[in-house]
Amino acid sequence: MSRSAGFTNNRRHRWKVLGVGVAANASFSAAFSGIPITAVLIRSSYHLSNSELGLVLGLMGLGIAISELPWGLLTDRWGDRPVLLTGLAATAAALALMALFVAPVAGHIPALPLLAAGLLLVGLLGGSVNGSSGRAVMTWFGESERGMAMSIRQTAVPLGGAAGALILPALAAHFGFGAVYGVLALFCLMTLFFTWLWLHEPAAAPVDKATGHVAKAVIAGPAPLKDRRLWSIVAAIGILCAPQFAILSFGTVFLHDFGHAGIAAITAAMATLQGGAMIMRVWSGRWTDRNRNRREYLRFCTISVAVAFAALAALVAAAGQLPAVGPLMAALLLAMLVITGVSVSAWHGVAYTELATIAGARNAGTALGMANTSVFVMCFLTPLALPHILALASWSGVWLLGSVLALIALPFFPKPVQATMVCQAA
Repeated sequence: MSRSAGFTNNRRHRWKVLGVGVAANASFSAAFSGIPITAVLIRSSYHLSNSELGLVLGLMGLGIAISELPWGLLTDRWGDRPVLLTGLAATAAALALMALFVAPVAGHIPALPLLAAGLLLVGLLGGSVNGSSGRAVMTWFGESERGMAMSIRQTAVPLGGAAGALILPALAAHFGFGAVYGVLALFCLMTLFFTWLWLHEPAAAPVDKATGHVAKAVIAGPAPLKDRRLWSIVAAIGILCAPQFAILSFGTVFLHDFGHAGIAAITAAMATLQGGAMIMRVWSGRWTDRNRNRREYLRFCTISVAVAFAALAALVAAAGQLPAVGPLMAALLLAMLVITGVSVSAWHGVAYTELATIAGARNAGTALGMANTSVFVMCFLTPLALPHILALASWSGVWLLGSVLALIALPFFPKPVQATMVCQAA
C-alpha cells in the first residue's frame, strides 16, 4: 500500500490536511494582513508620506495578484504538495532577506524602492499558499463538509491577521522591523515542516460523510477560464474586497488620525475584528452546509456590508461636526469599525466554497487562483487609491464609497436556485 493510499484510508487524516491549509494561510496572512497593522510605525520608521505608505502596502497585494493564477494553474498540474512546499520555502527566504537588508537600523533607513521591491517579492512568492491549500481541502473533504472545511481554512486569514495585530506592532515598536520580518519568516518555516509531514494527495476521491457516496465535485467541470459563472463570482469577490482592504490597510490610520486612538486601543480593535471574522466564517460555513443556502447567505452578507459601511460613514460625519472627538465618540468609532470589519470579512469561506464547487475539485486550484487574483488586485489598488479619495472626500466619503461598492457587487453573486426557477417559470 502506498503512503498516500494509507492516508486516504485514514479518514481522520483529512483534519491534518485542513490544519496544514489553515497554518499555511495563517503564516502568510500574518504578513499580508499583519504588516499593514503596523502602518503608523512603517510611516514613521521609513519616513513615508501617506501616498508612499499606500504604495508600499499595495505592492504586496500586487505581487499576490500577479502570481495567484499562475500558482493555481501549477497546482492543478503538479498537485498541492510541491507547490505549497516551494512557495513556503521561497517566502521564508524572502522575508529573511528583508530582515537582513530592508529593516531600518540606527543611522540607516532603506530606500523606498528597496522596501517596495521586498514587499512585492513576498507577495509574488506567498501567492502560492492560497490556491494550493484550498485545492487540498476540496480534494480531502466531501460535499456535505466542504463549506465548513473551506470556511475553517478561510479563518486562517483573520487568524494570521489577529496574530499580526497582537505581535507585530509591539515587535516593530520595541525591536524594529528586522524582528517583524524575521518572525514572519519563522512562521513560514514552521508551517513548511508540517506541510512536508502531512500534506499528501489522496489516492482516491473522498467519500461524502453524509451520503456514503464518492463526492461528485471531484469530477472536472468546464474549463474555469471559460466559465462565465465563475467569472461573475470572481468579480463579486473582488469588488467586495475593496472595502475590506480599506479597513485592513488604513483602519489603523483612521483610528489614529481621526479617532485619536493609541497603539494599545488600535491593536485591541484590530485583533477583535479579526477574531470576530474567524468566528463568523466558521459559523457561516457550518450553517450553509446544513441549510444548503450559500447563495442566499452571500447576497444577505453583501447587503449587510452596504448597511454597515453606510452607518460608519454617518457616524464619522456626525463626529466631524463636533468641536473635538471625545472619549465616548472615539469608543463608538472604534466599535463601529470593528462591526463593519467583521461584516465585510464573514462571507469569504462560503464564497470560495461555492466557487470551488462549481469548478470541481480538479479545477479548484485554478478557480481559487482566479478569485485570489481579483482579491489582491483590490489589495493593491485600494491602499494606493485611498489616500487620494481621502484627500477629496474625507473619511466619511471613504466609508460611504465602501457601501456603494457592496451594492455594486450584489448583482454579480448568483441568485438562489429556487429564485431562478421561479423567475423562469413566471
